[in-house]
Amino acid sequence: MKKVCSMLLVVALVSSMLIGCGGASGAKGGGSDTFKIGVIGPLTGGAAAYGTAVQYAAQIAVDEINAAGGINGKQVELKAEDDELDAQKSVNAYNSLKDWGMDMLVGSVTSACSIAVSEESKNDNMFQLTPSGSAADCVKYDNVFRVCFSDPAQGTASAQYIGEHGIASKVGVIYDSSDVYSSGIYQNFADEAANQSFEIVSAEAFTADSKTDFSVQIQKAKDAGAELVFLPIYYTEASLILQQANTMGYKPIFFGCDGLDGILGVENFDTSLAEGAMLLTPFAADADDELTKKFVKTFEEKYDVTPNQFGADAYDAVYAIKAAAEKENVTPDMSLSDMCEAMKKGITEISLDGLTGSGMTWDKSGEPTKGPKAVVIQNGAYVSAQ
Repeated sequence: MKKVCSMLLVVALVSSMLIGCGGASGAKGGGSDTFKIGVIGPLTGGAAAYGTAVQYAAQIAVDEINAAGGINGKQVELKAEDDELDAQKSVNAYNSLKDWGMDMLVGSVTSACSIAVSEESKNDNMFQLTPSGSAADCVKYDNVFRVCFSDPAQGTASAQYIGEHGIASKVGVIYDSSDVYSSGIYQNFADEAANQSFEIVSAEAFTADSKTDFSVQIQKAKDAGAELVFLPIYYTEASLILQQANTMGYKPIFFGCDGLDGILGVENFDTSLAEGAMLLTPFAADADDELTKKFVKTFEEKYDVTPNQFGADAYDAVYAIKAAAEKENVTPDMSLSDMCEAMKKGITEISLDGLTGSGMTWDKSGEPTKGPKAVVIQNGAYVSAQ
C-alpha cells in the first residue's frame, strides 16, 4: 500500500509539473470566445506621449473592429499596462497581461523594453507586434514583428533626405550613447552621410546619467558651424536642447526621427522654439486621405489631442493582427503556440493599406516595407514637408 501511495504521489507531482509548464509549451492564454490583445508602453513619465498614443489608437482600432463584427466573428478585448520606460517593469507588465489571458501583444512601445519582453514572448511562443520598437534586436526572434522603421532604416533615410534635399552642408549630431535606439540611428546616419553632400562637423554624445545639461554638445555644434543639428533622441531631451540652444543664441535647423514626435506636448515647453524643426515619420496628421482624416477626427474627439506617429503605428498594428488572423482563420480557442505559428505565417501573406503606408507588407525577418515621409513644425503643428 505504501508503494502504491508513493507511486500515485509521484504521478500527481509529475502531472502538476507538466501543467505548470503548459504556458511555455502552448497552453491557452485567453478565453475561448474573445481575442485578448495586450499593450505595453510608458503610460506615465517622460515618454508617456508615446505609450498613451499607442493605447488610445489601439483602442480606437479595436472598437472599430468589434463594431464591424470582430476578428473571424469573435470580439476583441484590449488591456494596457504601464512600463514607465523601464525594461524590468515592461517584463512585469508582460507577466501581468499573461495572467489576464493575453493572446497577442502590441508592444512594447520603446526599443529596450520591447527587446526585454521579446525574451519572454519567445519562450512562450506568443505573437508580438511592436508598433514602434525600432532597434535591430527588437525583431531578432521569429515571433516578433514591427510596424515602424528599424533604427538602421531611420538613420539611413534621414541622411538621404537631408542630402538629397540639400537642407544643410554642415551637420552636427547630439545623441544618447547609452540608448540602443539613439546610438543605432546615429551609427547608420553617420555611415550614410559619407555618401551624401553634407559633412558631419560635430558628433557629441550624452548618457542617461547626464541628460539635463547639453551646453557642451550645443557649443561644439555651434563652433563647428553646423547649420542643422540631427537629434536621434526622445522628445524630452530634445525639448531641453532646443531651450538651451535658444538661450545660447544658436538657431540651427533641428532634424529628428520618430523619437522627436511628442515635443509639442511637453509640459511648459515653448513650442515656438520648435518652429521649423523637421522629423522623418511615416505619418502626418494633416494628410488629406480619408483614412487619416477619419482617424485624426476620432482621436481628437475622444482624447482631445492630435495623434502622433506612435498612435498611427499602433492603429495599423491592430489591423495587421486582424488581417493576419483572418488570413489563417485564427480563433481565440487555439493554444498560444498554434496561434503564434498561424500569425507568423499570416502576417507575411497580407498587404495592408494603413495610416503609415499603403500596400504595407512584412517578411519573415519581422520588418515592414513602406516609404518614409518628412514633416516640419509650423505654427505649432506638424505639416507635411514639400
